[in-house]
Amino acid sequence: MAQKINEAHEHIAQAEKHLKTSFMKWKPDYDSAASEYSKAAVAFKNAKQLEQAKEAYLLEAEAHTNHRSLFHAAKAFEQAGMMLKDMQRLPEAVQYIEKASVMYVENGTPDTAAMALDRAGKLIEPLDLAKAVHLYQQAAGVFENEDRLRQAVELIGKASRLLVRQQKFDEAAVSLQKEKNMYKEIENYPTCFKKTIAQVLVHLHRADYVAADRCVRESYSIPGFSGSEDCIAMEQLLQGYDEQDEDQVSRVCTSPLLRYMDNDYAKLAISLKVPGGGKKKKPPAAVASGDAGAAPPEEDEDEYAGGLC
Repeated sequence: MAQKINEAHEHIAQAEKHLKTSFMKWKPDYDSAASEYSKAAVAFKNAKQLEQAKEAYLLEAEAHTNHRSLFHAAKAFEQAGMMLKDMQRLPEAVQYIEKASVMYVENGTPDTAAMALDRAGKLIEPLDLAKAVHLYQQAAGVFENEDRLRQAVELIGKASRLLVRQQKFDEAAVSLQKEKNMYKEIENYPTCFKKTIAQVLVHLHRADYVAADRCVRESYSIPGFSGSEDCIAMEQLLQGYDEQDEDQVSRVCTSPLLRYMDNDYAKLAISLKVPGGGKKKKPPAAVASGDAGAAPPEEDEDEYAGGLC
């Protein structure tokens, strides 16, 4: 370990020599300095000196930036972020990865920028859901600008689920609509059906029956939706919710169709309550004209109590 540390310091010393100017050397040799800083960072990393490795990567990034090698500077910033991740300093790690993503875009490599933001989102997700949502949305925006809708919609889907997890239902409704529109654009219609279910659940948790109903009606224009099991289930769910039929709502929400959705949406289904929370009353049996004054039968009366005949 001591040998690696000494090796790292030698590389730092060499880098500093490359940066010095003299009467015969007017410009610093940023490219050679960056190479030495990179070697120093690796040596520090191998010696488990993560703080010093991070600093060496930052010096490498600075040298590459001065040399206008933006792609390599961004890579060095990402590596500094990884050192911070290993030190469990996740917010700082994300800051450097975000900085790298900006440089990737400036360099003309937006795909690399979006992937970096996606990685940053995964890093911070266990700690800060709101920040993760922001990063996924940023990454989706980069892909969308490049007409990479399949990659963009996957990231918007991550953001939608995290918004639901935070019970930010208004924002989730907007995110889901954008997600669904993208799936329609790339003609992935079966996934549109699932997004309609998610939309209905989110709107009902917002107590907005009208918006939930509108989502289903608008989905009738999607090829294959009308008459599908997804469509029928949502029609039954909306009917049960509107009529305050707790049993019908429960049947739909605990059906395999909803139970095996993404976990965040499955939880929405299980926790959905109808307005008022009461069970729908069964209509009384028709009273014969001759017994107009007779009391209606008990609601729970067994119709087969007298035998099948």
